[in-house]
Amino acid sequence: MKDDLGLYYFPAPQHPEARMYVRRFAGRIEFRMWHQGDANVWEKHKWLPYDVIEQAAAMFKASGKESDPTSLYDLVVAERLLADE
Repeated sequence: MKDDLGLYYFPAPQHPEARMYVRRFAGRIEFRMWHQGDANVWEKHKWLPYDVIEQAAAMFKASGKESDPTSLYDLVVAERLLADE
């Protein structure tokens, strides 16, 4: 899907108030979160390249935390959206 901010998908379909925007920048795919109920999310969540997300996931895993930060960042969906653009 696309709006004034760019291409996006719903990272958690049960929560359509949250959107994950995607773009290609400097040859890599980047992600940025937006939330309808909290305008600060867009400002606080800058564009993140996928390799940074993978590094964060590795740190979470190493620390024993159960949450997986990569669950919201779908590289396959992002690639598809960008290819269809």
